[in-house]
Amino acid sequence: MGAMKNFPDPRVVPAKLSNGSIVLGGQIESNDNGEELALGKIDAINRLTVSEVRKEPPVIIVWRNVFIFIYLHLAAFYGLYLCFTDAVTWATLVWSYALFIFGGFGITGGAHRLWAHRCYKAKWPLRVIAAVGQTIALQNDIYVWSRDHRVHHKFSETDADPHNARRGFFFAHVGWLLCKKHPEVIRRGKTVDVSDLLQDPIVVYQRKFYIPLVLIFCFVMPTLVPWYCWGESLRTSFFVASILRYVITLNATWLVNSAAHIWGAHPYDKGINPSENRFVAFITSGEGWHNFHHVFPWDYKASELGNYGTNTTRAIIDFFAWMGLAYDLKSVPDEIVYSRARRTGDGSHSIIALKDNQFRLGEIHVEEEQFCEIIPVEEKRSV
Repeated sequence: MGAMKNFPDPRVVPAKLSNGSIVLGGQIESNDNGEELALGKIDAINRLTVSEVRKEPPVIIVWRNVFIFIYLHLAAFYGLYLCFTDAVTWATLVWSYALFIFGGFGITGGAHRLWAHRCYKAKWPLRVIAAVGQTIALQNDIYVWSRDHRVHHKFSETDADPHNARRGFFFAHVGWLLCKKHPEVIRRGKTVDVSDLLQDPIVVYQRKFYIPLVLIFCFVMPTLVPWYCWGESLRTSFFVASILRYVITLNATWLVNSAAHIWGAHPYDKGINPSENRFVAFITSGEGWHNFHHVFPWDYKASELGNYGTNTTRAIIDFFAWMGLAYDLKSVPDEIVYSRARRTGDGSHSIIALKDNQFRLGEIHVEEEQFCEIIPVEEKRSV
């Protein structure tokens, strides 16, 4: 075989083969006949024709969404203004924070770890609790949220990724919601299996009655409780407990798609953008350990250590497991994690200081692929 050549970031600078194809992953090697061969694992998302790379569809703005998000953020600033200038009661602030945590768990522990990745199983009372929390958070119904998230993992940071971070911070944060989806998102999204979601009657019920449920749980209930229970004004209740709380929840979630895909260390895989971002982990109850999560998507901790201080979601899941409502909590063995960190990490993992033979690191990387699936292998078989 001839000389080997690497390209620094194949997803930014595609490598062109002699047959006109573009390779977006792996290495290129020239054989003795001067032909270029693509090495490494190259799947369907990594094979694009030259015309597909060069032709970008026009960005179509969804002006309705633009005006909605402008209003929501202006109203949220007004709610913040009321917090400092109006007689907002402590009870309303505590109520708003409780809704933030409850809604956040509906996203992180419900839509994300329970339904999108099937990291653990939950009995129906916990599934109802998670569904109500996810409705309070108002980020599309469970089915749509989980479907888009599986597409994001399978086609991460390609045109088929709904919030492709390679299109910039703003697009990954909120811009993807202000325009129509890239055609690749729709086309390749159809290849992702989400049939298991429609087998859950709670998911089906929420999807069927989503609009009235959202109006009740995201806006009406948060507004009326402070007004009725402790005499808060309707104006303050609406702009603080409903709008301000909702917009903070939105931006916290969006930071996982933007900041955690741009800034941070890569102790498990230096070849992908998702990063370990402590700030994002703190404000999202544990979703910022994103390099680990994209390498091992179905670990219920969504991180290696899962420290409760920066992973409140894990603490809540563990609490429900103690109560018997959550079970079959899935986690990646330490040996697999350490092996991956040594093989593909950027050197920032503490395990680099340990000796290879301490965890049989050279023997286990073959077993690793099953831990890198979007949902557990055994869960796929049950669908």
